[in-house]
Amino acid sequence: MSDVDPRGPDSREYVQSFARGLTVIRAFDADHPRLTLSEVAARAEVTRAAARRFLITLEHLGYVRSGRRRFELTPRVLELGFSYLSALSLPEVVQPHLERLSREVGESVSAAVLDGDDIVYVARVPVRRILSVGIQIGTRFPARDTSMGRVLLAALAERPADPEFAAELDQIADQGWAIVEAGLEPGLRSVAAPVHGRDGRVVAAVNIPTSASLVPLERLRAEHLPALLRTTAAIDAELRHL
Repeated sequence: MSDVDPRGPDSREYVQSFARGLTVIRAFDADHPRLTLSEVAARAEVTRAAARRFLITLEHLGYVRSGRRRFELTPRVLELGFSYLSALSLPEVVQPHLERLSREVGESVSAAVLDGDDIVYVARVPVRRILSVGIQIGTRFPARDTSMGRVLLAALAERPADPEFAAELDQIADQGWAIVEAGLEPGLRSVAAPVHGRDGRVVAAVNIPTSASLVPLERLRAEHLPALLRTTAAIDAELRHL
């Protein structure tokens, strides 16, 4: 049996132009909100001519606007994810719990789900900015570099080829939480725990990111971790009754 997905990029059913159009949208992020045509082409890995066609189309549809030879997304692009988020009860359930947890520990608190090799933020309560990059709903980070990502990866049956990382995921799965030092940036210390759906599967993770210089590891374990676990347990209990 062939391992090639019949619906993949080599399939007649695969619309390559549509896929490339989505890469153009994904070229914009919190660190690159306004891009030139050349920058869009480079980040989306398409030709300048193709990038120009996609941008003109997206501008005509209201998803992109231009000015002074730069392009940026419009708020209308949120429509692309609204249907998913509106059908997903998780953010609505999680948000009040995150607000209570944030007040208790005095830190920003977030929830994320796993999407391939990345985590995607679906709920957040910001208190202070401790990362150089801005975080908002929809922000993506490599799962391996984050505490939430490692919690979510630990819930998967498949383990990475890296034995050391696989062993770390096994430990996270056993203890039910993860602490990551300097995962995304130096000086960042984060603790995360899983959220379970009605069937007991891990469906999301919640984390508390802190400054390592302000919150010693002992305090993170003694104060933040118990508060986090109480919060995820409360979210689990609510999700079981949906």
